[in-house]
Amino acid sequence: MLDLMRRYARRADLPFLALCAVCSAISVVVLVSVGQSQLGGSNNKASVQLIASLLGVMLAVIMSTVDYRTLARAWPLHAVVAWGLVLPTLFLHNFRAGFLTIGYDAGGTSNYSWYRVGGMTFQPTELAKISFVLTLAWHLERVRGRVNKPLNLLALLAHILLPVLAIHIQGDDGTALVFLGIGLVMLFAGGLSPWLAGGAAACAVGGGALLLALKPDILKGYQFKRILAVLNPADPALADFTYQQNKGAMAIGTGGLTGQGLFTGEHIFVPNAWNDFIYSYLANVLGFLGAAAVLILLFAIAARTLTTALHSPDALGRYICVGIFAALFLQTVINIGMNLQVLPVIGVTLPFFSAGGSSVVMMYLCVGLVLSVSLHTRRTAGLAEELD
Repeated sequence: MLDLMRRYARRADLPFLALCAVCSAISVVVLVSVGQSQLGGSNNKASVQLIASLLGVMLAVIMSTVDYRTLARAWPLHAVVAWGLVLPTLFLHNFRAGFLTIGYDAGGTSNYSWYRVGGMTFQPTELAKISFVLTLAWHLERVRGRVNKPLNLLALLAHILLPVLAIHIQGDDGTALVFLGIGLVMLFAGGLSPWLAGGAAACAVGGGALLLALKPDILKGYQFKRILAVLNPADPALADFTYQQNKGAMAIGTGGLTGQGLFTGEHIFVPNAWNDFIYSYLANVLGFLGAAAVLILLFAIAARTLTTALHSPDALGRYICVGIFAALFLQTVINIGMNLQVLPVIGVTLPFFSAGGSSVVMMYLCVGLVLSVSLHTRRTAGLAEELD
């Protein structure tokens, strides 16, 4: 057993896993502070985050030992499971069957993308995100070098847009945008022509503007007002929509260089500080230095993921890592943009930091996929050296 662990340690990208674990450790400590200052002394969210993080690390190690090519080839299995859990939430809203609620709208919103099991919630789109990356990577690898042929490109676009449409129907447009971003980044990495990409982007912007002009009610009322809240945060008519972001921006601005301290009780109140706005709270208690350290950690994880993609011995490994890089990078940028009041609030969490057991575990499964590519890359390199 010890020999097996030593061999694993020599070949696995342990610094990458350590970066993720450091993020989780900071998250747990900050959530304890949130519990003391805003949740009446409850450490429930911190406890769930700790358990989910420890479980996630173990699952990442286990996942890393499985060949990513085997996982990609098994796409019918995980796609059926993942999307089989997502599809009922498109039609069933707050449907109760004993201790199970399907299409649960966590927080009382119109986002019915959750399952509630007893007192716990689970978002199946997090599992679907992993399956989406694997299946799209497998698809791209199958048509490698022929991505720009019309039939191949149409099939790839359908592969991307159908999940996006399903998640939009759920009411979770933030996650739908992340899926769209992941798909487009992977498509570009797969060899999409820059001319086609530029033309498609121009058509999308023009078509979107025309659609909004002809049918402005395509956006739900609260979605439109969230956009206006970013454009005009001082408008008193939008006070209900600007309140959270105004408080978040105030919290970041008053954090100073080193913050107000984790357990001082002198914090700026930010609604939902344990989830979407944890970065604002963190900047308030740890200051500019703490907020900058979090950004450095997250971008180091994203960069390490991209480096693993570049060193992958095959296209499949590259596409998988690019997809996970896109998820990390997009979620980080969107969440920080929400906290800095430069993007509307669309319910995108900060990877590793926002409270949520299912999202943390699924994030570590993504980490396990990157570790699998890295581990098998080093194993391939080691076999090549032995043959030489």
